[in-house]
Formats: sequence, C-alpha cells, structure tokens
Amino acid sequence: METVNITLVGVGGQGILLTSDILAKTAALAGLDVKKSEIHGMAQRGGSVISQVRFGDEVHSPIVHDGASDLMVSFERIEALRWRHLLAPGGKILINNIDLAPITVSSGQQPAVTDLQERLDAEYPEAVFCDAMNIAKELGNQRCMNMVIAGALSNLTPFEEDLWKETMKNRIPAKLLELNLKAFDRGRAATA
Repeated sequence: METVNITLVGVGGQGILLTSDILAKTAALAGLDVKKSEIHGMAQRGGSVISQVRFGDEVHSPIVHDGASDLMVSFERIEALRWRHLLAPGGKILINNIDLAPITVSSGQQPAVTDLQERLDAEYPEAVFCDAMNIAKELGNQRCMNMVIAGALSNLTPFEEDLWKETMKNRIPAKLLELNLKAFDRGRAATA
C-alpha cells in the first residue's frame, strides 16, 4: 500500500492524541508500517494540537510535509483554516462542526473570525462535516466527542470497522468502553 498521510488538528482537551493513537494502532493491527508524530504546543491552555499519522507498506518518517496530507481531521472549525497548508491537492477533510474561540481571541489579542462558514465553504467545497459535540451530548457525555469523530474518520480510511473496535477495546478503559463504542457507531452513521 502506498503511504497514506493523515493530519488531525484541534485544540487541547479535545481527545486528538487518543484519536490519533487509535488510528495508528488500527493501521498497525492491519499489518501496515506506521509512524506518528504530535505537537502539543499550548495544549493544556486550549492551544493548537496537531498529530500526524502515516501508514503504508514502508514509512520512513513521521512528519507530513506541507501540502501532503491525504486527509485532514479538524476537531474545530477554525483549526481547519489554520492548518489548510497541510492538505494535499485533492485531499479530503473531515470537520467537527464546533467553534472554540482561540486564546488570542478570548484574551482580546485578535478579533473573532466573522465569516468562518464562508471561508470554510470556499476552501473546502467538499468537506465532510460532523456534529460530534451534539452527538456526544445526546449520549450523555461530551467527552466522547473524539470517538464520534473517530467513527466518522473510520468511513474515510481503508480499515474495517472491526479493526477500529478491537483497537478501542485494547486502548479505552473497560468502564468507558460501551459509551465510546456507541459514540464511534454514531459518528460512522452520521457521515456514512
């Protein structure tokens, strides 16, 4: 298999690193060579977080260069614009339909983006949107939002649903597994 590059972006506290870990372990379970990198930045203070997962028959580096992501997963709408330069021509994007004001906006250092949807539509006319936060709230726990996104992401990867779920069973604590599997299923259904 030719190397596939996936970039996951968002802000601290959204479960990006767990989601990228599950993606990487699912690819490894499928028998592929996998490399993963992550940048936390000011993650603990709501700053940008980026994780990159590369998988294929033979992967030499964990870093995805500018313009080389086959798929980008944005856990927040503004981050989709911030990291636009990473997406390859013809690449796909999955965007969680939620807005979180960046620290620079909430602290008054920058004005809020007022034309966000118009800019997203212009940059990503074929984006797949997922309303992961509302789905997570319907399930009774907004912290499972990342597994809703993982379910949506699974529709855009070559891996069988069973491989994803096997990875989740090995990675998520037993007391949280049922909820997270439901969130995963709802994310798949929402973007099927």
